Amino acid sequence: MKMTATQKIFARHAGRQSVAAGELITADVDLVLGNDITSPVAIAEMKKAGDRVKYPDNVVLVLDHFVPAKDIKSAEQCKIVRDFAREQGIKHFYDVGCSGVEHALLPELGLIRPGSLVIGADSHTCTYGALGCVSTGVGSTDMAAAMLTGKLWFRVPSAIKVVLQGTLPRFVTGKDVVLTLIGMLGVDGATYKSLEFFGDIASLTADDRLTIANMAVECGAKNAFFPVDDIAESYLISRGVKWAKDDVVTPDEDAEYERTVTLDLNSVRPTVAFPHLPSNVRSFGKDVPEGLKIDQVVIGSCTNGRISDMRAAASVMKGRKVAEGVRCIVIPATQEVYKQCLEEGLIKIFIESGAAVSTPTCGPCLGGYMGILAEGERAVATTNRNFVGRMGAASSEVYLASPYVAAESAIKGELACPEV
Repeated sequence: MKMTATQKIFARHAGRQSVAAGELITADVDLVLGNDITSPVAIAEMKKAGDRVKYPDNVVLVLDHFVPAKDIKSAEQCKIVRDFAREQGIKHFYDVGCSGVEHALLPELGLIRPGSLVIGADSHTCTYGALGCVSTGVGSTDMAAAMLTGKLWFRVPSAIKVVLQGTLPRFVTGKDVVLTLIGMLGVDGATYKSLEFFGDIASLTADDRLTIANMAVECGAKNAFFPVDDIAESYLISRGVKWAKDDVVTPDEDAEYERTVTLDLNSVRPTVAFPHLPSNVRSFGKDVPEGLKIDQVVIGSCTNGRISDMRAAASVMKGRKVAEGVRCIVIPATQEVYKQCLEEGLIKIFIESGAAVSTPTCGPCLGGYMGILAEGERAVATTNRNFVGRMGAASSEVYLASPYVAAESAIKGELACPEV
């Protein structure tokens, strides 16, 4: 049976020669991820079972959503995870001061390996497919089951093949690519399917791919997959990842895809997702209205909080001032990114422009803290979701964009992109 790359990885982990779309399988899991919101529920289920984590070295616990703790409840949630990590001997436990936003942190730490199967109790766990593995989000009870047994059940997904052609114009990033793709597919256009990317992927940096894979779930995808090429290899080596030749997976030549979508990268323009869906996309130079005033800008998150994103924002903001009446919040996604920002003088640029710089946290992305919106306020954010009330009041609005667009909008005080 001819298989897609995703199906091949599932087959390997299920100990099978082949699997087919729609089959229910039980597969060995290489990595289990949880955070300060989802892990306490999983830990409670673990305690009900009265057993220990089967493979402690395969569990990663990251405190990132409400840290440093914003209130008593979030402090209690974090304490549950801290105590559990200590009791169970979890070496991959990342707390305040050595942590970061989970989906930026794990690749940075070299924990993601080609050909692996990763689950996480967070919907954006699909990020890691950028590095040639299968990774997908699950519920907290599934996380508990995987910690207890080292296995989990899956329904094998069918697939959509995405063929990229050309190169990206100036000021256009992976964020613009994925927003364009979501606009083409719709928020449910890839429900429970794998999105597999081929063609001119060499036009995309590793960070571009991580951003694209991160938002695959916003069109319903079970996972995203990019094959390992020279760019991915270079990134993995820089993070100290070791893998065998056989770990690298490619689809069979005549693998069955439900459909093929072709995207011309040359035609992609700076793109914004308008409220209240990631698929409600408009492009500059086409249908983005002029003069749309904003109240806040957020640059960060697991989607766009890496050093390349910080550099992009700083390149726009250097020597300029944030518009009067606009709050600009910059959140490096990890401690390493924060340190690089310091060493490269980027934080100085942000502060001199009038922006506030935060310690690594998910913070405002999910309406947690560090930038909640009041009634009727508008924000441009490099985050991944803009649902009703996502970042605060139900009447507030979130516009999803790249770091270039977010930074220019902060300077102009309205939705804007740098001039090419």
